[in-house]
Amino acid sequence: MESYVSKELPSVVFNEFKEIDSSRVSISGHSMGGHGALTLYLKNPGAYKSVSAWAPISNPVNAPWGQKAFSGYLGEDKEEWKKHDASELVKGWKGPLNALVDVGTGDNFYKQSQLLPENLEKAAKDAGVGGLEVRYQDGYDHSYFFISTFGADHLKHHAKFLL
Repeated sequence: MESYVSKELPSVVFNEFKEIDSSRVSISGHSMGGHGALTLYLKNPGAYKSVSAWAPISNPVNAPWGQKAFSGYLGEDKEEWKKHDASELVKGWKGPLNALVDVGTGDNFYKQSQLLPENLEKAAKDAGVGGLEVRYQDGYDHSYFFISTFGADHLKHHAKFLL
């Protein structure tokens, strides 16, 4: 999926739709897609102007679900895992993040310490990286209602960097 989303799909879109400005691209996602959006943004400096995520797993190397998935997909090499973890990748980031993350405090995944947005915040702060806004939305869960409630905020966030 990484090469498909970051290379193949944009190539098709920009070749088919010449009126799209390929220098003005942002990325966003929900849940595991939010994790993917964050990691693709961090792995491809300059490819995206901004990133946003709803309820992303922010530090899978330290989350039970992430550890299970990474060991299944990537084996037991924890250094390899770090190459796919936003909280680890942000440690090497240069410049502002231009990132918005929303997490619902009523989200069972959040309550079970699977999302770990606090770790992403701490990693960015420790690395001296600014431009990350993490918002904890009181009582919201992992659902479509959560996404739809804050969708306009995410569009406004991206518009600041794309216009």
